[in-house]
Amino acid sequence: MLFRSKYNERDRGACGLFGWMSRKGRRQNGEGVIEAIANMHERGNGLGGGFAAYGIYPEWRDHYCFHVMYGNEEAKDRTEDLLGQRFEVAHQEEIPHQPHPAITNEPLLWRYFLNSRSLAEGVDTQEYVVSAVMDINAGIHEACVFSSGKNMGAFKAVGYPEDVGKFFMLDQYEAYIWTAHARFPTNSQAWWGGAHPFCLLDFSVVHNGEISSYGINRRYLETFGYKCTLFTDTEVMVYLFDLLVRKHRLPLEVACDVLAAPFWKDIDAEVDEEQKALRTALRQVYASAMVNGPFAIILGFGNGMLGLNDRIKLRPMVAAENGDELYISSEEAAIHVLCAEPERVWMPKAGQPVVGYLEDGA
Repeated sequence: MLFRSKYNERDRGACGLFGWMSRKGRRQNGEGVIEAIANMHERGNGLGGGFAAYGIYPEWRDHYCFHVMYGNEEAKDRTEDLLGQRFEVAHQEEIPHQPHPAITNEPLLWRYFLNSRSLAEGVDTQEYVVSAVMDINAGIHEACVFSSGKNMGAFKAVGYPEDVGKFFMLDQYEAYIWTAHARFPTNSQAWWGGAHPFCLLDFSVVHNGEISSYGINRRYLETFGYKCTLFTDTEVMVYLFDLLVRKHRLPLEVACDVLAAPFWKDIDAEVDEEQKALRTALRQVYASAMVNGPFAIILGFGNGMLGLNDRIKLRPMVAAENGDELYISSEEAAIHVLCAEPERVWMPKAGQPVVGYLEDGA
């Protein structure tokens, strides 16, 4: 299988999450975020680490950027043939990285800056890009598109996140949103494509927990053309956000009411009749999109960052604000690595999202 680790532990644990954003769009390099996620080193076991960064390609801001990992040259050739048929490839290069003793079994790592070719009137460009991602990941053996948005990118590998950050030299990138993940797999094998974050277009998800509704979520997504090929339950989370927010145009907060749906007893007890009717309709229409099991996630997107727990908060999450900065983390100690005395620190309630948006003009 593609870029598999030699390890296959099934130890139980809890992954580490960290996110930082500047609402003013101020960019900072990845050094501090690497230090913050390293503060939660014991939350990982070296079987996966990764980062998503927004605002890192300002000179290519109008191009979709595909980050792709390959198991062999044949997969690279086939993928580049497909990209050449469907896109104008403005620039391509190896993703910069440096040798690190803790990062092994390295695949070929390339990035492509793409413009979609002239499309027929009425063809949705984002849907066109998603279709290409699905076709590569499902149809080309030993190829994996692990990032596909504009002016953002994901960087991930089998290893501790602090080692992954050094491997990809993330101190040389500047971003206005950073998310980070330390993986501790519970029921899936470690491999490069299975590390977090999981991305589609400008959505990226890092996740702590286990999605017990994966089977029904996956079958539901497949009816809309999504192809789950990355062998881990978290993959469905990013596709659900894409379906609900991009395709069905639900506000982010409403999409969270689908994924972390209130209990029926809480809906029945709702005093606001309009809210009660909305939540009843969401549970009826999107029953197969509800996510069960313990989870905490950080979602990155083009103009903001969101944190969300399951509806009974079975995984830890803390948030903080300082000036224009928003922090979301598994542990408060990681926040203090970047901000010694934040103005506000709080524990988000179960099923209630924490959302930060870029200010107008940022």
